[in-house]
Amino acid sequence: KIPQCNIRFADPRKLANPLQNREVSKMKSNTQNAKITAITEKTLIVGIDVGSETHYARAFSWRGFEFSRKPLEFSNSEEGFETLKAWIEDLKKKRGLDKVIPGMEPTGHYWFNLGKFLQDNGMRPVHVNPHHVKKSKEMDDNDPSKNDRKDPKVIAGLVNEGRYFYPYIPDGIYAEIRVLSGLRVLTQSEITRLKNRIARWFSIYFPNYKDVYGNVGAISGLMILRAAPLPEDIVKLGVGGVNQIWRDAKLRGVGIKRARTLVEAAEHSVGSRDAQEAARIELQILLSDYDRQTKREAELMALINEKIREVPYIDKLLEIRGIGLKTVVGFVAEVGDIKRFDDPKQIQKLSGYAIVKNQSGKHKGESHISYRGRKRLRYVMYEAAVSVVSHSPEFRSIHQYYTTRDKNPLKKMQSMIAVACKLIRIFYVILKNGTRYDAAKMMGDIRRPEAA
Repeated sequence: KIPQCNIRFADPRKLANPLQNREVSKMKSNTQNAKITAITEKTLIVGIDVGSETHYARAFSWRGFEFSRKPLEFSNSEEGFETLKAWIEDLKKKRGLDKVIPGMEPTGHYWFNLGKFLQDNGMRPVHVNPHHVKKSKEMDDNDPSKNDRKDPKVIAGLVNEGRYFYPYIPDGIYAEIRVLSGLRVLTQSEITRLKNRIARWFSIYFPNYKDVYGNVGAISGLMILRAAPLPEDIVKLGVGGVNQIWRDAKLRGVGIKRARTLVEAAEHSVGSRDAQEAARIELQILLSDYDRQTKREAELMALINEKIREVPYIDKLLEIRGIGLKTVVGFVAEVGDIKRFDDPKQIQKLSGYAIVKNQSGKHKGESHISYRGRKRLRYVMYEAAVSVVSHSPEFRSIHQYYTTRDKNPLKKMQSMIAVACKLIRIFYVILKNGTRYDAAKMMGDIRRPEAA
């Protein structure tokens, strides 16, 4: 009798279709096995310790044999970058190598120029996790010390083990949108800071102001404060004077009734009456800075609105009820070119919404999101989830289902995170394929175990 054989031979259809095999390998190119496989005996591994002014590099083979006698020290300049390039080319020629993987530790923004230079010269840089570098330093000499010779070796070792990732350096329109979006966020932060300082000023000199205006940045209120900063100035101006300022500015929605309320609040103000001249100057400075920042934000939004239209299928995202321009801009600025992703789960992981399980043996703890990745993207998608639940009936229905289902109901915040992940998948399909949003199809694709 011939014993049974469990050996499985390769499918000849797969072997006959190399294009399909390349597509499969492309989808799995981000795994550690694929990264290790990419390093062959013809690969030069360069570990680079990045600094603000000076960088250090060491070169190794795929087996960990070092080619460099001492670390290469080069400056953060064009001359320094050319020195590194010539050094790498010389090592490749001497050792008969044809591929280079430069690895570095992302230390703030200092790696940007070097990374761009390497990428433009056909040497795609990779990053290693700074936490891994810190934990791996003691493996060779049991010494946690940090120096310019040791760090490049540790970085190269992590690259050789496949413990690296590819950084994304946006270019073209995606680089423009990312920079402009970052400027808008900084401007918004400055506006919030100024509003808090103005609110502090009110608490000291005009506490009753909040009884008239709940919003510190109310246009009609700030218009009066520019002409009459302190409560006694508003009292001197009178109801007629306050109303006249609004009429001259042709401001709608305010009149005699609001003017009388403001003057009465000023008459009964319990604010401080000390250092009144300094208080007037302080408020004028705050209002001037506030006007400048709000004008800057409007200019940035106008420019962003012009640039974002160059991204394909953006208009289809704006067709979703509850999704506005700021959400779309924030998503594109953080994600970049959608074509670089093979699956929406990669974007979910990038945003920090990947689910982390807490299980060991019979123990099953509570799962939570990873909070790793781009914090701003996570915030943008959460705000988008809140918006669509408020304005879109289909998303409101999904949120209600998640929070009220009989089996494993979610808390409100957990449900919002689930909706945010759903939005990521929708954004991915629309931007990748140009598909138009269909609420009925989305609701039909949802699987509900209770109905099964």
